[in-house]
Amino acid sequence: MAGADIMAGEAFEKFADLERYLFEEVSPRFESTRRISAFDFFCIVIWKANRAKSRIAARLLAPAHGHDDLDCAVSALCADLTKAASPRDRLQALLVKWKFLLPMASAILTVLYPTEFTVYDVRVCEMLGDFSYLKNRTRFDGVWEDYSAYVARVRSEAPHLSFLRDKDRYLWGKSFAQDLRAEIANRVHEGRGPDLAPSEENA
Repeated sequence: MAGADIMAGEAFEKFADLERYLFEEVSPRFESTRRISAFDFFCIVIWKANRAKSRIAARLLAPAHGHDDLDCAVSALCADLTKAASPRDRLQALLVKWKFLLPMASAILTVLYPTEFTVYDVRVCEMLGDFSYLKNRTRFDGVWEDYSAYVARVRSEAPHLSFLRDKDRYLWGKSFAQDLRAEIANRVHEGRGPDLAPSEENA
């Protein structure tokens, strides 16, 4: 019952706040060891896009990489990131070698290198009024040039906040709040309340 032994006494409640777990535990762990487990890697994937788990696993286990299990594949990916000489090389490793798309690649790098990267996200693009085209770029040189400009723009926002990650949260949260308020206003104007899931109607 090795699995039971590994899980005994674990503080499972920490996984209820996945972002906090990633930035308070996984990020410092990677900084000190330059490795993360497949479990922690897929916590990042789920945090960014839960529906992408199977596609990401398939990319990690693609025959070209030569790995039979996800732990070995994640270890090799971390080794590639550690060997990379610059942020540009780290992003290139994920986009070109491992065939990730920019939103997921940037999420992985944001957790592992939070002072260098920020998540490429459609909500943040809306708040910046730019960069929505970036997800369609195919040449890496162009992707890196425009992603670097995207990161610089995020850094320039919310001057009351010091950390890149907090600036990203601010922009995402602002987009979320604006969209929800607009939705509520539109529903009220139409004489209806906002749509609620059945489990939420009596909350």
